[in-house]
Amino acid sequence: AMAIATTLKSYLEDHHVEYDMVKHPHSSTALESAHSAHLPSHQVAKAVVLEDANGYIVGVVPSTNRLEMEWLNESLGRKLKMASEDELPDLFKDCEFGAVPALSNAYGLDVIWDEQLTNASEIYIEAGDHENLIHLHGEDFCKLMEDLPHNIISTGRDYSRWIDD
Repeated sequence: AMAIATTLKSYLEDHHVEYDMVKHPHSSTALESAHSAHLPSHQVAKAVVLEDANGYIVGVVPSTNRLEMEWLNESLGRKLKMASEDELPDLFKDCEFGAVPALSNAYGLDVIWDEQLTNASEIYIEAGDHENLIHLHGEDFCKLMEDLPHNIISTGRDYSRWIDD
């Protein structure tokens, strides 16, 4: 198994960012990864691939939260919707199916990230498979992301459940 996708490894090395790997039992979502690795789930970032007529953008939010499409679209002036899963392998060629790394700019993709992630002292992101997370210091993550669009684009579970009801 590769543990970390080559593209991410080079990206982190090029930016001189210290990181380490956290191995966890196989899981299919960032939130499950957080639980199976016994990590605070707000420190695990999940990446959601979105698309519209202008192309792709990846929304990066705490794994505990759900992306609020209206806020994101308003923030970017776009009409994004979820990209279909079968388009992902072409975007992340060195990743396992469904494992989308939050540092998607390493893959030449546009990214918008949730400002709530600046509150986490440590950040864990998908490494490109379903058994490893990359662990970064929060400030290093923010340094990598600071020039990319960011806003409040997600809400915690409880709040969104209240809206859904």
